[in-house]
Amino acid sequence: MSKGYQTNHFHPVDKKMVVTSNGEEDQEQIKPEYDRKSELKAFDDTKAGVKGLVDAGVTKIPRIFIHDKSKLNDISTTSSVASLFSVPIIDFEGVDQGSAQRAGIIKKVRDACEKLGFFQVVNHGIAKYVMDDMIDGVRRFHEQDTEVKKGFYSRDVTRKFIYNSNFDLYTGPATNWRDTITCIMAPQPHDPQELPAVCRDIMIEYSKHVMRLGLVLFELLSEALGLNPNHLKDMDCAEGLFVLGHYYPACPEPDLTFGSSKHADNGFFTILLQDQMGGLQILHENQWVDVPPLPGALVVNVADLLQASPYNCDDLFVFYLGIFSLL
Repeated sequence: MSKGYQTNHFHPVDKKMVVTSNGEEDQEQIKPEYDRKSELKAFDDTKAGVKGLVDAGVTKIPRIFIHDKSKLNDISTTSSVASLFSVPIIDFEGVDQGSAQRAGIIKKVRDACEKLGFFQVVNHGIAKYVMDDMIDGVRRFHEQDTEVKKGFYSRDVTRKFIYNSNFDLYTGPATNWRDTITCIMAPQPHDPQELPAVCRDIMIEYSKHVMRLGLVLFELLSEALGLNPNHLKDMDCAEGLFVLGHYYPACPEPDLTFGSSKHADNGFFTILLQDQMGGLQILHENQWVDVPPLPGALVVNVADLLQASPYNCDDLFVFYLGIFSLL
């Protein structure tokens, strides 16, 4: 285990003996002293992330990762809604302007956004080998020597490339079992030397492809709203590219924690790339629905800013999130 982080700080509920007013002995369960802030800082200071805990051979997860039981029990997919529902798959073959298929694609995008806010895209123009290489690049970064990774570990959001565990480590109610790389790929071009060597080339290549797909999606969303296809682009809504690569190491107590807890994405929309391990769920009619990985597909999630105000894009940084579930 990395120096400075002691798992013996994390104990189950202890018992103590007390004497009642009638002289009878009784046992009272109490919680041990738990300085969460100190334990978060101890974990953060290792700069080894969750992967560091796994490498150290922990068999019990530290308390900072344990989520409330009510949250953990809220992931059932046994209802008829969950078992019968599936996220729409939209084929982008023929999406170019002027094609006969484009109107049909726009309708499917509009319906998916109105009814669910999620859809999967196939024939989107990004070759599968590029997608596979991107997943491998993220894995290579997280599985390289810890001392090399530490050079990128930071919570300074002004840096263009950051590696850490849980961006909200000190503010979230419980810590998620994952490590993350975060990279701002646009609007300002990157100095390639700012990117880690193990994933530099594929991050640049993948980002170019995702940026092109993002422009197509902004056109389709504009037309779905009854606007000119360039409407959102002309308002500078498509200037930014924000890439995340999540890494979820095998967890010794998976029933006590989450890799990613319930959340809504920022920005305009998310373009999400899963590996073949799965684990992605969406909330539909108060039921969690699995989104099984589909080879070659990308998941698109209409995020908060687009749902709130598609006509007020000025001075807003757009987020495209490429999220990789690696176990």
